[in-house]
Amino acid sequence: MTAPLALDPTRTALVLVDLMDRIVALPLEPRKGTDVLDAAGELADAFRAAGALVVLVRVERPGVADQPPGSDLVHGLLRDGDVEVVKRSVGGFQGTGLDDRLRRHGVKTLVFGGIATNLGVESTARAAADLGYGLVFVEDAMAALTGAEHEASVRLDFPRLGTVVRAAEVRFTAR
Repeated sequence: MTAPLALDPTRTALVLVDLMDRIVALPLEPRKGTDVLDAAGELADAFRAAGALVVLVRVERPGVADQPPGSDLVHGLLRDGDVEVVKRSVGGFQGTGLDDRLRRHGVKTLVFGGIATNLGVESTARAAADLGYGLVFVEDAMAALTGAEHEASVRLDFPRLGTVVRAAEVRFTAR
């Protein structure tokens, strides 16, 4: 384990991607969706306690009248003061106003978790990198449809975009 990562809570946001019942219930690797949800929930609680912003991104299928069952965020994940973003593409920035909302809060660094590592999380992170945000990826707060997809993102792609850590390594600087 590396040294804890010290983040400024006034300039950092946690971005959790697609933690919806129908996605959490998928067969995932290298951990179950419920394990991702537990880790993400603990991170969200720590961010809120530190006064940092929590952003919850969920997907809706475009062009359909009704979304499939389980398309809302997992019950209890969204809290007062959090930002909910609804995307209609793989990534969380396109057409959602997320960049403007983050900039209004003074956010410079994004910490990522969610499902699927190589799809919604990576797509959102790539757009964030293009927009100039610093990126942190919490490996044990993510999963994908296969272990190979998760590992490719975590071991090959994410280190080129930012810093990969485990949840226990995330800490905040004093205010």
